[in-house]
Amino acid sequence: MRLLADLHTHTVASGHAFSTVGEIASAAAARGLELVAITDHGPAVPGGAHLWHFWNSRTIPAEIAGVRILKGCEANPVPDTDNGLDIPDEVLAALDFVAVGLHPECGYDGKDRARNTDALVRAIANPLVHMITHPGNDEDFPVDLDAVVSACVEHDVIIELNNFSFDARSGRHATRARERAFAEAARDAGAWIAIDSDAHIHTLVGEVFAALAVAEEIGFPPERIVNRDAARVLGFLSARRSRGRSTTETR
Repeated sequence: MRLLADLHTHTVASGHAFSTVGEIASAAAARGLELVAITDHGPAVPGGAHLWHFWNSRTIPAEIAGVRILKGCEANPVPDTDNGLDIPDEVLAALDFVAVGLHPECGYDGKDRARNTDALVRAIANPLVHMITHPGNDEDFPVDLDAVVSACVEHDVIIELNNFSFDARSGRHATRARERAFAEAARDAGAWIAIDSDAHIHTLVGEVFAALAVAEEIGFPPERIVNRDAARVLGFLSARRSRGRSTTETR
């Protein structure tokens, strides 16, 4: 199987990444990708992007080098905001794609499984959230696997299978078995997944070989992989928007 979209990439705006939007788009085009999401870290991450960065992402072209560009974020659960995230809903609503993941120094470093689970499940229930990132980081941010997967199924939120979690250079490498366990649980529960690079430099955009091998080993149904191509990603997002409008109209 070949995946033609990458829903998790970072630019220099994340503070600890090394490429521009243009470099990411060019690298995606060179790899034959149809779509990438730019998901810079929210402001709670040390050095992360300011809220103005996300507001102004509307100036990024919808297509660069023939690649569809989704303007997005990787927001962080935080303990002291109205929506429990470091990016307010009015900014999230202006973005094409919203990912959420637990990260160091954002208020959840105590390794409290129940607290971490509650924070992530609250984020999943937010209708503006599309995906949770690298959920298998059990050493730093333990969560209740069953509760998180159940919430994702209930709210049609994507569970990421993160390629960098299987990379020996990654701080999450030691918990890669837990990342695989999330994919297995997603398979059994009928959840959606995306297999992403988590690229912090343009040379890694679209590099998903290790995570894709895991998905194939566990027999994950290809039709439940959202980022197989641009049409599938855009169709998923369109369906989510339609359901959101229907829910609002019936209240």
